[in-house]
Amino acid sequence: MRIAYFTHSLQSCWNHGNAHFLRGVLRELAALGHAVRALEPEGAWSLENLLRDHGDHGLAPFRENYPELAPQTYAADADPVALAADADLVIVHEWNDPALAATLGRARKGGASFRLLFHDTHHRAVSDPDAIRAFDLSGFDGVLAFGEALSEVYRRWGWGECVWTWHEAADTLLFRPPVQEGPREGLVWIGNWGDGERTEELERFLFRPAQEAGLLLDIWGVRYPDAAKATLARCGARYNGWAPNAAAPAIFARHLATVHVPRRFYTTLLPGIPTIRVFEALACGIPLVSAPWDDAEGLFTPGEDFLTAADGAQMTAHLRALTADPDLRDALTTQGLATIRARHTCAHRAAELLTIAGKLGLDQGVVPA
Repeated sequence: MRIAYFTHSLQSCWNHGNAHFLRGVLRELAALGHAVRALEPEGAWSLENLLRDHGDHGLAPFRENYPELAPQTYAADADPVALAADADLVIVHEWNDPALAATLGRARKGGASFRLLFHDTHHRAVSDPDAIRAFDLSGFDGVLAFGEALSEVYRRWGWGECVWTWHEAADTLLFRPPVQEGPREGLVWIGNWGDGERTEELERFLFRPAQEAGLLLDIWGVRYPDAAKATLARCGARYNGWAPNAAAPAIFARHLATVHVPRRFYTTLLPGIPTIRVFEALACGIPLVSAPWDDAEGLFTPGEDFLTAADGAQMTAHLRALTADPDLRDALTTQGLATIRARHTCAHRAAELLTIAGKLGLDQGVVPA
């Protein structure tokens, strides 16, 4: 099968978490013998920020870790239908220009042979629904939503059985435990500050508990304003700036534990959707403690795959227990890793996408080399 994916950027993971999953799942599909092509616009915001901060050197981790992926960049006036070329399946991520989606939809309605899917991996359908309704999806064959709660939104919008829940997952070719264990110390959090969606939660479930538990806290991420950096300094945390996603396994391997602090919309309006860092951290074999989060879909077994904290005091207690109890750390990492390998790898998601393609009437056979 020939698959064309219109992404914001495959090359850059600067404040662009979808790139983590997309790289892994496209690599898995290619390994199965399918012809995959990622298409990204010139001047993508994430890529421009990466190049501004780190120059071309910032792209080295992607190139070194994903040599089999070669994204194609297109100009603003390019015809997306021509770019899709002979694809059997075309997928459009929601971080694209609505005009691009509309053009592809018109072609599909006009008789184009490819099947066309919209891929939503954000909370805008509930936090800013007009931004998603700006997409004319009338010519699309269906929607891929990264959580059941989001799928329900699309069902209410009339998509019925033509929306599929397609969770993110860990690229276990990259995210895996260290071959040989070395010294571990302190707590690590890899995440972007964003738009203040979880400022209070970070203070309550990360900064203060780390300080109270006597753990050195390392923070990695982008879009931290001066006020946020001042907060980190006041709490004794070290801010390290941007880390390419490919560097995350080595960062996790140096620390005793990490913390999941979901954005507010994923605890209220879209419960049950974890950030991709949950999948990636567990795949790396690092103990994880989560702030309050309802695993509404039963993706994991809280208490066995990771610990959960109802409030800041319980988070502090969990961090102290993990520091003092190597058996507890071992039990969590063993179980969490087993769950990822059994259910939540990019290979699993590639297989799920092929099943969806079959439901759309596509031949799932591989493309001859």
